[in-house]
Amino acid sequence: MPVSPPDAFSATEPAALRIGLADPAAPPSPDTLAVFDFDTDVRADGGVPLRLQVPLRVPPGASLHSERWQVAAPVRGGRDGAIRHARGGGWMVATLELDEAAHGGIEAASAAAYAALIAFQSAQPERHVLRIWNYFADINAGHGDAERYKLFCAGRRRGMGAGFDGAYPAATAVGHRDPARGLVVYWLACARPGTRIENPRQVPAWRYPRQYGPTPPGFARGVRLPGGALAISGTASIVGHASLHPGDCAAQLRESLANIAALQAAAGLSPGFDPGVPLKAYLRHAADLPALRAGLPAGVPAQVLLGDICRHELLVEIDGWR
Repeated sequence: MPVSPPDAFSATEPAALRIGLADPAAPPSPDTLAVFDFDTDVRADGGVPLRLQVPLRVPPGASLHSERWQVAAPVRGGRDGAIRHARGGGWMVATLELDEAAHGGIEAASAAAYAALIAFQSAQPERHVLRIWNYFADINAGHGDAERYKLFCAGRRRGMGAGFDGAYPAATAVGHRDPARGLVVYWLACARPGTRIENPRQVPAWRYPRQYGPTPPGFARGVRLPGGALAISGTASIVGHASLHPGDCAAQLRESLANIAALQAAAGLSPGFDPGVPLKAYLRHAADLPALRAGLPAGVPAQVLLGDICRHELLVEIDGWR
């Protein structure tokens, strides 16, 4: 299913972008812009402009897919220092992976990553960053202001500088469990800007009170893409700014879906999801897979991944598209 309408590319209108799930071993089509693999050692690019092995595992009993991004336009890949990228039809997808130790820890690594992202995108025709994913190990480790997620937020804000002032992108930050991998960041940018959407049930993340750290998270709850599709940020069981339903994955999932429904309404969309347009469900404990399956919307493809949510009491997080 398309996440943007099938308009012909021009200087002002991006081409149709499609995001779906596929068998990791299936050959990609010629219009493939990027492939994201999970829980697999697929290495060959198969002619794909950009392919990234994301360090997240699939729980036992869940299906394994690759996420494939296709665009109705010619595509090409490239590299600029540590940033690998692919572009086509007014869209750009880019990835960056940094070794934390080489940068002095997660705060410095996130500052370096976001400074590189801002500098790179500001020089591209596709300069509007709409959606970012962040994955790093031990997201809940540390205490107080030294918790690694809080350090990541501080570094991210420093690296952003004034780059996203007034126009935060949608984002996800989830903890991976691969000690061999560092900070992995990938993002979607476009030649046209999107529209930031906030959830009326939640305090904007960038306005969180001091109890959540010295630097509030720098992201929007969602972004309307050019063409009208909604990029949904990582969404958990948070109302106002408080976590709800500790220890109850099923209840947390219901609250997360209620938050997504409120975000959709704020974006002018009816509640629901589109068959064929995937969600990602991040699950802290593999034992909660039955509760997750029972609560996810029927008929909507979902890649279930084991990962640590940004607050230790949260058990599940959902992101995706509408």
